[in-house]
Amino acid sequence: MAWHLNGMYYENCSCTATCPCTWSNMEFPATTERCNATLAFTIDDGDIDGVDVSGHTFVLMIDSPPLMSEGGWNVGVIVDDGASQQQVEAIGAVVSGSLGGPPAALGPLLANFLGIEQMQVSITTENGEHTVTFGESSYTGRPHVNGSGDVVSLTGVDTHPAGPVLGMAPVSTSSISAMGISFGGEGLSGFANPFSWAA
Repeated sequence: MAWHLNGMYYENCSCTATCPCTWSNMEFPATTERCNATLAFTIDDGDIDGVDVSGHTFVLMIDSPPLMSEGGWNVGVIVDDGASQQQVEAIGAVVSGSLGGPPAALGPLLANFLGIEQMQVSITTENGEHTVTFGESSYTGRPHVNGSGDVVSLTGVDTHPAGPVLGMAPVSTSSISAMGISFGGEGLSGFANPFSWAA
């Protein structure tokens, strides 16, 4: 089964500094008792075995031990409420890793699949800031740029589904509560950059 997804990715995690799991390739633990994260993906262009999923959005909800490489992750998926049942099933199949590609690397780490829910999902950008909203949850981040106006990025990332290059986008405010996962605060870790998946 051939498929591809291309678009933008926006992350917020509970760490109070740049996520150590990311820059250490899962060798160092999170700065909090649990690693909680939301990974939002907008699909600008996507086809999954003939199912067009372009224009839709999904969010991965993650709860894991502080050292993510230990496994034991709880993972749920939120798909925007404008997607059809066929589109939801297709996106779910990709995110589960059963169709290969980058999500398949997360399979061995998964302990509990929380299911798939649909709700209104919105991602807006204004004055360089992006805001991700789903249900009653939201977070706002801004790409961090250097003196030349280029986004500061992490490179050489082995273990992140949106890697190997992640654009730094610290989250100024966050309030997350969905699928039994809750966290939030100010000045949390975040990333934003294009992503491209295929198998």
